Amino acid sequence: MNTAYLFVFLMSFITLFVMRKVAKKVGLVDKPNARKHHKGVVPLVGGISIYLALLAGFTLFLPMSLNLQLYLGCSAILIVLGALDDFFDVSFKIRLAVQAGISLAMIWVGGHSLHHLGFLMGSDTIVLNEVAGAVITVIAVIGAINAFNMVDGIDGLLGGLASVTFTALGIVFYISGNEYLSTICLLIVTALIPYILLNLGFPLGRRFKIFMGDAGSMFIGFSVIWMLIRGTQEVDIIAFKPDREHLHHICERMGLSSLMTLFVICLLASICAAVGIVADLNGVAESTMFVTFLIMFVVYFTAISHIWRITTWVKKSINHQVNQTKVYK
Repeated sequence: MNTAYLFVFLMSFITLFVMRKVAKKVGLVDKPNARKHHKGVVPLVGGISIYLALLAGFTLFLPMSLNLQLYLGCSAILIVLGALDDFFDVSFKIRLAVQAGISLAMIWVGGHSLHHLGFLMGSDTIVLNEVAGAVITVIAVIGAINAFNMVDGIDGLLGGLASVTFTALGIVFYISGNEYLSTICLLIVTALIPYILLNLGFPLGRRFKIFMGDAGSMFIGFSVIWMLIRGTQEVDIIAFKPDREHLHHICERMGLSSLMTLFVICLLASICAAVGIVADLNGVAESTMFVTFLIMFVVYFTAISHIWRITTWVKKSINHQVNQTKVYK
């Protein structure tokens, strides 16, 4: 299997360099504007390149099955949709319709759906009927596909969070004995590494910078929910609009550099992933984890809602401490 990881790593690097040239020729690039502060045009083919590397790696090194073919086929549709969106800014209604179709293909062709929700309310598992399971699955898939697009705001963040997510999933799958899904997750991480390096400007500088694009963010979101449903089962739908109030924007406006923002958010994601893995290994009840998640969400939402009051108070406290220190000196 070591050969597979090496192949995917090298193939990802090669496709990134090939596709960035193609992107510049056809105009699939991101240009600076009021919301995007990068310099020059940047190719939007990170996701396309990663998918092509994984397509080659999976085909050569993994046993081909209906499930894998379905995953690769659905992913290809999302890659095309994302590329078209980067080109023409496709209507969110069309995007949701295609994403809903992908969800139904998962359910009807692959038989993958959320039919039980575990022990969230105590000792009895929550079992869903066929209709409820299908509805929740469609919502979950669409939500996951779009979730990663929301964090693609600073260099390295999308790739970093995706790497943390797939590494955590790979560890959990390996511990539970599902080496097949574990291998897929870790191969995805391997394919992400070259993209992260180029996205951050290493080792060749910002001249070779590349962005993930909507194709990549949708592909990653779909891959996450696919692995979660496969691993655990065998939100209102809204139009997401770009703004400057995401967590990474808040961190930057608080004075953190892009690299420090990347470090802080990925560190928080790593801590959450580690807590989840440790809790799973120690048999912590799913109901307890669910309640903990709800508490964390409420705290996070409350903090974000009052973030500027909190940061103002923190800055005043720091300044007060600095002034007090100067007085004592």
